[in-house]
Amino acid sequence: MRSPFAELRKGLVIGEVYEAPGVKTLAVRLVDEVPPPRPGQFNMVYVHGLGEVPLSVSGIREGGRVVEHTVRAAGAVTRALVYREWRGCLVGLRGPYGRGWPLEEAEGHDLLVVAGGMGFAPLRPVLKWVAERRERYGRVNVLVGARTPRDLLFKYELESYRGLPGTRLLLSVDRPEGAWEGHVGLVTDLIRLADVDPGGSYAFVCGPEPMMVNTVKALKERGFREDRVFLSLERRMRCGTGFCGTCQLGHYFTCRDGPVFRLTEVSDYLAVEGV
Repeated sequence: MRSPFAELRKGLVIGEVYEAPGVKTLAVRLVDEVPPPRPGQFNMVYVHGLGEVPLSVSGIREGGRVVEHTVRAAGAVTRALVYREWRGCLVGLRGPYGRGWPLEEAEGHDLLVVAGGMGFAPLRPVLKWVAERRERYGRVNVLVGARTPRDLLFKYELESYRGLPGTRLLLSVDRPEGAWEGHVGLVTDLIRLADVDPGGSYAFVCGPEPMMVNTVKALKERGFREDRVFLSLERRMRCGTGFCGTCQLGHYFTCRDGPVFRLTEVSDYLAVEGV
């Protein structure tokens, strides 16, 4: 039996962008043949001599030959990815893994995208996908929250989303700085302002788990159907294949059965420790 851990492939880093303090996006050109990822999937990214980490795909270019990963410095591997220069260097990749966003299922409906902090990374490919197929979707509302204006990801392309037909972008920060004129408070406060038909809309949500719990509550209050609310739960993943059991969530494995789940699948497990 072929081990899933034997799939390590080479990727050449061709670009780096510092998004926010301690956060960087790496553009990786695949040297070896790898299936193109779907929005919402992730790769295991390997740094030689240090180890590997699961990273959401935050960008898909050239038909999947170039993938982008946005990483925040936290442990040894992620600190190396953020604080070292990688352009022209090789990294290892396993994947893509997991279940992505149900973009085909959402066609013909309004779409609400709610991102908190680093949760914007796996939702960014959704916006790119919709922009390229704009006629297939109804009204699109994008709600993005961060701690401060400096912590907002992908600042250089936010205005391009506002320019899409039938699309609304609302930003929120916890602590304003400088000339900030946007909303101050929780990103969940913006849900009441979303210009969508709750009963006929899909909602894609990613962010810190407490934020997602509050988002689910706000969506229910607005009348969203639970079977049309999807969450990306990217916690406790190590192997990426469901072998190690670290990411078990009830009877699911986040890496194998997710990271994107329908709310009806995981509503009993949100914010519950030890499941």
